[in-house]
Amino acid sequence: IGFAVIYATTNAVNFTDGVDGLCASVTAAAAACFIVVAGLRNCFGASLLSASLMGGLVGYVIWNWHPAKVMMGDLGSMFLGGMIVALSYAIDCPFIILLIGIIYVAEFGSDIIQIGYFKLTHRKRIFKMAPIHHHFEKCGWGEVKIVLVFSLITVAFSTLTYYLLTF
Repeated sequence: IGFAVIYATTNAVNFTDGVDGLCASVTAAAAACFIVVAGLRNCFGASLLSASLMGGLVGYVIWNWHPAKVMMGDLGSMFLGGMIVALSYAIDCPFIILLIGIIYVAEFGSDIIQIGYFKLTHRKRIFKMAPIHHHFEKCGWGEVKIVLVFSLITVAFSTLTYYLLTF
């Protein structure tokens, strides 16, 4: 199970890196939640690591705002996925990724659904393009709107995670 969580999360975060600032802003919001959750669980080292990750990503997003000057690439996005997995294991709750990383789940799931449906129906598609952020681009959403909406969804699910863990 651990291998599947690591593999799926690192790849899901990699799929999220396709629009300027999307992966970094969503992961910064997730890192903010990990700061609080790690503090609640008395994992202050994980909280400090989360704060460092969030600070670095916020600086990256501000400096690299649309249009991007530097591409993160696979190395950066896979590292971020590895950090999310490491933080979830550090607080001894790997399945928290399903809530905090709801955007990662949607990105990964949309790709799996698209590929499976394409193969089963012999070239028909559910989405205009996968992963899901490209579908929204094809529907006319701008990159900034996608980044803001996906980041706000991450914040909302992070808040839900906090309330679920405190009650």
